[in-house]
Amino acid sequence: MHVARWNRKSIHQYPLRVAYFSGTMRRGQDGVTRVLYRTIDALNDQGIESIFFSPIVPDAKDAPADMRTVPSIAFPRYPDYRIALPGSKVFEADLQQFRPDILHIHSPCPLGCAAIHWGKRNNVAVVATYHTHFASYAKYYKIKALEIFGWNYLRSLYHSCQRVYVPSIPILHELSTRGLEHLAFMPHGVDAKSFNPHHHSQKWRNGVAPDGKKVLLYAGRLVWEKDLQTLIGAYTLLKAQRSDWTLVLAGDGPVRAELASAMPEARFLGSLSGRALSAAYASSDILVFPSTTETFGNVIVEAMASGLPPICAAEGGAGGSIQHGINGFITNPRDPSDIARHIGLLLDDPVRLLRMGRAARAYARTQTWESIFDRLFADYRRVVAEYVPARLRARRRKAA
Repeated sequence: MHVARWNRKSIHQYPLRVAYFSGTMRRGQDGVTRVLYRTIDALNDQGIESIFFSPIVPDAKDAPADMRTVPSIAFPRYPDYRIALPGSKVFEADLQQFRPDILHIHSPCPLGCAAIHWGKRNNVAVVATYHTHFASYAKYYKIKALEIFGWNYLRSLYHSCQRVYVPSIPILHELSTRGLEHLAFMPHGVDAKSFNPHHHSQKWRNGVAPDGKKVLLYAGRLVWEKDLQTLIGAYTLLKAQRSDWTLVLAGDGPVRAELASAMPEARFLGSLSGRALSAAYASSDILVFPSTTETFGNVIVEAMASGLPPICAAEGGAGGSIQHGINGFITNPRDPSDIARHIGLLLDDPVRLLRMGRAARAYARTQTWESIFDRLFADYRRVVAEYVPARLRARRRKAA
């Protein structure tokens, strides 16, 4: 049986060894992977040993960390994602050799479940980040039984974790009211150099809006769970009211063709990353993001860092970074007319648009990854130091 190497006296004498579990490690695939690759940079900078397990990993020559593939099957309807097969035998030998001090799961999938069970059996602390609001998907599709099952599953799963990191205050409050425990606020950061108004490209802007119209940007996966029907509704209302704007979508997904049919004058750029994504943000005017299923919304702070005021829904975690009317707008959930109205307020008032964009940038500059990872890694050490003594006390009580 593995026993963690830590005690309170020696907590700062050993480098941490952390094992991570994620549904995908394909670079740039979604917000979770962007956070994880940023985590890898911080781990390497601080000399923390790590290993990653996932159904999807890059080639070894392209991987910035030790990554191991686990057996999986295709995810229905979403071929870019895979579901890990249940059970810990697929990674047990690797973990025994690596000897982690703590496990960090990034998805409540069978892989995360197996990691929790392995941690229990081997006296290793487990923490989790609540990245994806799965139960809200069932609510979105109006499947009540699945929503109830989802919350019961999440409570059971995360109850076994020593800490559950939640990236936004609205979602933390919701999870608390749903009975989840061991919650800790741990927001995501933003690279204010990569996402910066200096990446503005007039060439890019002329390509999407050659007639000088204002550019409304949606950034994210093209899936209905992002409340894209609401985006279609707002687009349709605005088209009937005015013509001084154009909509650009940066992202891809299974409903792209349907969106293009419903919004024939919108520009679809596909998935963007690196300089292309930075230019798209910095060269647009307003971020429009209607999703009610976010736990955080990385695109919100990326847009804010680029000088764009975001317009978000007052449900889920996307609005957690916004001060309404100061650095963005928070609108009624699933309400196209309210989104269209707030877009109109900014289109009609260029001075207000500029002022809110500057306030958004000022806020984003306070959300550095460095400070957030310092907090995270310090909390890893606290969890490890607390967990082993607690387990030993439980064993003594049981033996007595």
